[in-house]
Amino acid sequence: MNAISLYMLGLAAALGLMALLWLVSLARRDASIVDIFWGAGFVVLGWLYFALTPQGVIERKLLIAALVTIWGLRLSLYIFSRNRGKGEDFRYVAMRNAAGPRWWWQSYFQVFVLQGVLMWLISAPLLAAQLVAQPGLTLLDGLGVVVWAVGFYFEAAGDWQLARFKANPANKGKVMDRGVWRYTRHPNYFGDAAQWWGFFLIALAAGGWLTVLSPILMTFLLVRVSGKALLEKSLNGRPGYRAYVARTSGFIPWFPRKTKGRAS
Repeated sequence: MNAISLYMLGLAAALGLMALLWLVSLARRDASIVDIFWGAGFVVLGWLYFALTPQGVIERKLLIAALVTIWGLRLSLYIFSRNRGKGEDFRYVAMRNAAGPRWWWQSYFQVFVLQGVLMWLISAPLLAAQLVAQPGLTLLDGLGVVVWAVGFYFEAAGDWQLARFKANPANKGKVMDRGVWRYTRHPNYFGDAAQWWGFFLIALAAGGWLTVLSPILMTFLLVRVSGKALLEKSLNGRPGYRAYVARTSGFIPWFPRKTKGRAS
């Protein structure tokens, strides 16, 4: 089976899983369950590609499958824990209200098919890294692991630190500017993007240079569409947020800037 056929099987799997999830969302009246499945969906695709590519280098296959499993399951478990008992996310509530009685079928295309296609497109490095029978692990694989590890630290630490911050009632309405949040306003989004650049480097070690479109797309979505841009619109009016923006990097971690009247 050639690479295109394998990749198309990935699309069929992603859309099939999303169709099942859509049916569950109708029963629960909660389209935001798609967010919980986002990370786990890549785990499914990663291991599907693992099973379908016996010709690949086993060390690289195990490496990228393990890394995407750690990333995807941690993300899904975190979002499940964060959203549990809170009902449908406000973004989907707004879409539901706008669509009215059409939402039951419109949500299939607007939410589930869209995310399934994005998941499939972004999963390309997971297939490319496992497909080609190149020699064993290289320095490029090692660099990919290092980039992934940096990203994992920022994403996991950012989520954990923010959860602890929000759990303290004294912090209600305040801006989180401690820990990794001191160096970037979005450590979780930066970390997510960095991990996909790590996956790409591992795929590149197997010759998958075309899969660079995957981390580019993921980074674009996190910065311009569903991540940073959307979140900052909701935070602009919070007291102290403008000062935080003035001294803190918007995405790539860096030391805080000195601002008038306050040391970094």
